[in-house]
Amino acid sequence: MNTEIHEGAAATAIISQKVLPGLDREYETWQNDVNAAAADYAGYLGVEVSPPTPVQPEWVVVYRFDSIAHLQAWINSATRQSLLDIGNKYLDGPGTQQVVSGGRQPTDPLVTVVVTHRVHPNQVDNFLDWQRHMSQEESKFEGFRGTELFRPIEGLQDEWTTLYRYDSAEHLDAWLTSTKRQELLAEGEKFNDFKLRTIDNSFGSWFAFEEDGREAPPPSETKTALAVWVGLYPTVVLLTLALSPLKMPLWLGLLVGNLLSSFIMSFFTMPYYVNRLLKRWLRPSPDEPAAKTNLAGLGIVAAVTVFWAVVFYVVTTQIWTLP
Repeated sequence: MNTEIHEGAAATAIISQKVLPGLDREYETWQNDVNAAAADYAGYLGVEVSPPTPVQPEWVVVYRFDSIAHLQAWINSATRQSLLDIGNKYLDGPGTQQVVSGGRQPTDPLVTVVVTHRVHPNQVDNFLDWQRHMSQEESKFEGFRGTELFRPIEGLQDEWTTLYRYDSAEHLDAWLTSTKRQELLAEGEKFNDFKLRTIDNSFGSWFAFEEDGREAPPPSETKTALAVWVGLYPTVVLLTLALSPLKMPLWLGLLVGNLLSSFIMSFFTMPYYVNRLLKRWLRPSPDEPAAKTNLAGLGIVAAVTVFWAVVFYVVTTQIWTLP
């Protein structure tokens, strides 16, 4: 697999920050204020905030704007600087920031590694050859899902940024600790001035939307819970009816049912049923009143729930009686 080099118009800033112990709630409240301020700036497409996980030890904030110029206007704004002055009391030292231009967001539940390199202008061709070799070798490892390479951005960032993705932390660790990677790092010793950071995207794919190449941040926890409920109820009942003729013992039936429901929810129910049904509620247009979209969304949730409840009541009491 060849490494993709992106120089597109869209711009993404990936910011990671360690938060002082015991201040996560205060930090999250402050970060919401920062995100709200960013939304007022021209070119804003969305923001995603990821709390620490066992794979990703820091808070990670990903801003998306439609151009480098608009992203730079936000990053360098007096508004953001004033908010940073307020939020410094929650932060455990300076954070890190990478800016990439172009590229795409994954729509699968992936673990992403962000690596930044400082490369001397005279060594760019050698660096690209080394990166291609690196990509070819890592693509042979199980779970590999792709690599993207981003050039430096004049006036904003001097580093080359590489994103590479695996389907799980275990597969990623297998690559990071492999003998082959150590050999490649030794071959590219002149490029050893780099930083590496892991971002856990494991829970975002159920609510992935794309519109003209743009993706918004995930919906709120309340909307997420209700949306999953809308999809889970018919999925579980239909699976229960489908598996009932097999007359499996309870422990085995639940084991098989939960496995199948996970796959069905991930690959069919959420992307092709729930996301389409509740799209305007989960990802409302910025110019639509929140009260209106919430009322419409909750109305759809209630109507769909009543519909399935009536259908399954009739099926299980009048047509089909479970053993």
